[in-house]
Amino acid sequence: MALPRLLPALLLAASLVLPTASAQTRPVTARDASGAELRVAGSVVLVEPDIELSLLTAGGLLEPREAWTRDARRHYAAAVREVLAAAGTAQRPDFDLPDDLDPDSRLGQVVRLNEAVALSISQFSMPGGALATKRDARGRPRLDWTLGEGVASLREATGADYALFTYVRDSYASGGRTALRVLGFIAGAAMGTGLDIGGGLQLGVATLVDLRTGQVVWFNLMARQSGDLREAEGAKKTVALLLEDLPL
Repeated sequence: MALPRLLPALLLAASLVLPTASAQTRPVTARDASGAELRVAGSVVLVEPDIELSLLTAGGLLEPREAWTRDARRHYAAAVREVLAAAGTAQRPDFDLPDDLDPDSRLGQVVRLNEAVALSISQFSMPGGALATKRDARGRPRLDWTLGEGVASLREATGADYALFTYVRDSYASGGRTALRVLGFIAGAAMGTGLDIGGGLQLGVATLVDLRTGQVVWFNLMARQSGDLREAEGAKKTVALLLEDLPL
């Protein structure tokens, strides 16, 4: 999946929440006609998570780290399986997307459509920013998005009733970046102003899609200035935040 289109929405969310909090999530669950939140009724498959870890250099450049990313994907998947198992949720084997997946194939279209839908939800589910057609009777954001009938191809491939999609970008400040940040704090204090060039950042989006209908039944956006997906325990903490209020 080409995450760059999602990054502006993620960075916007981070800019809105991180000045006042070290971590922030925005989970929302779809509701039925009676107003009750939907609950998972069936099996769940974890679609290969789109995760990339990078080193944030002194100059502010992000340098992807393949080994970190490989470890993060493994630890993340294991942590998700633990959460589902603890809730007694039926699971299907994790689904790895083919390396040569044709973006114009039915499966490729589902993956790209989920990206677009996640982007829309990120942009229009914030209080005060919800589309008129995506608000409840009280004017609050309402989760009302669908991927359509094309998700049947993913259900056929996995045998699952729901698919969990994940997008995470995580960066870690280099020693040089950390040193510059400390100097910035010192200089800012001397001038009586705040001066922070910024350090590492963990941004994530997750969606749970009903593969029988195409409906997005749950969504969450996470932004925080800490966390470490390179280790199993760190991955568990990230998963606990990213899967907050997952309707199991």
